[in-house]
Amino acid sequence: MSVQDWFGLTLTSLSIVAFLVGGVKFLVKHYLSELRPNSGSSLKDQVNRLEERVNQIYDHLLNK
Repeated sequence: MSVQDWFGLTLTSLSIVAFLVGGVKFLVKHYLSELRPNSGSSLKDQVNRLEERVNQIYDHLLNK
């Protein structure tokens, strides 16, 4: 293989790795945004609301 072939192979490999790293970074950022409260629509907010409702139900049952 010539120097140009090695250079092309190296650039192709680096491009593929950069694309994969960018994809993983995007996915991690997207999933982490669901775990932060954002005034109502995130998974974290929904879990917090459910937890509060369960606590209210427990309190109601214990008071009867």
